[in-house]
Amino acid sequence: MKIHPQFKFNGQSFSKSHLSEIAYSLVKEGKPFEKPLGDFMLDWFDAKDTIIVNTSGSTGTPKPIRLKKRYMANSALATASFFRLKAGDTALLCLPTDYIAGKMMLVRAMVLGLELDVVEPTSHPLQHISKPYDFCAMVPLQAEQSLPRLHQLKKLIIGGAPVPHRLQQELSNTTALCYETYGMTETITHIAAKQLNGFKDNLEYQDVFKVMDNVNIKSDGRGCLVVDAPNVSDASVRTNDLIEILDQDTFKWLGRFDNIINSGGIKLQPEQIESKLATVLGTRYFVAGVPDPALGEKLILVIEGQEDKENVLNGIRSLKSISKYEVPKSVYFVPKFIETTTGKIQRSKTIEAISM
Repeated sequence: MKIHPQFKFNGQSFSKSHLSEIAYSLVKEGKPFEKPLGDFMLDWFDAKDTIIVNTSGSTGTPKPIRLKKRYMANSALATASFFRLKAGDTALLCLPTDYIAGKMMLVRAMVLGLELDVVEPTSHPLQHISKPYDFCAMVPLQAEQSLPRLHQLKKLIIGGAPVPHRLQQELSNTTALCYETYGMTETITHIAAKQLNGFKDNLEYQDVFKVMDNVNIKSDGRGCLVVDAPNVSDASVRTNDLIEILDQDTFKWLGRFDNIINSGGIKLQPEQIESKLATVLGTRYFVAGVPDPALGEKLILVIEGQEDKENVLNGIRSLKSISKYEVPKSVYFVPKFIETTTGKIQRSKTIEAISM
């Protein structure tokens, strides 16, 4: 694959052969977070047309899938068009390169001619950075921990997990133009994005994703999203994401089909309930269904940290938007959620660790 002549890696320009040498040195002598970056660079420069990438494992066991390098380059070009990136723009890579989101930041830089700096993928990626950047990608936890420094970024895309309501509100105070992205490994990261702040001409935040160029959307018999994106995937990508299609270019994400809770014959959508709880809960939380002899499944609330249980339930019951079926039957507190290496909450594993 060709490298754009304006591409820079940590402030320096390199030929393709020199970059291969850099990749070897990262694999052999680099810090732990640099080794997968070096491995990926070597894979990118080899003669094969495809690369094997692991899914994140947030909804199950991580699995390897094969992606075409040509399609990865197409995805980079689509990102440039959608977010108006150009050669010479600066970019920061602060995601793990074990997974597609981190790998694609490097691909975008090489294909588009971005000046890419790489830092360790911590929860505070901007902590020791003083220079500004035109473009960056983070997971929600990183964005939340970086709020005081987000003004150093011109454009920020946030993906890997839904952006919590609280974070979306806090982003209105930063000058960085922020977007929540929708995508997965199978679609080579994002195929749609939702603007979160920086609205002009009296426009307001809308909870709607806009698809990128050459992406067609439809829903299946379950109401789940089906993506046709011939520039990044040979086959249609069928998802378990419940959506409401507004028109050919926009959709609303409702939640995961496989998260639906059937409690006494009442179907509950956790993500919709979580959205309603955002106004009364100030820390990270999620709701889920657990087996119950009477109801089949009962709704529980899991909160990170410690609060007064009765105060929490009283606050929830005071919400006019909450039906009686959406009030959790039990509340549990855990010191720390179990997460994937990319910062996604592993709901099932967190629940398994709770003594019920």
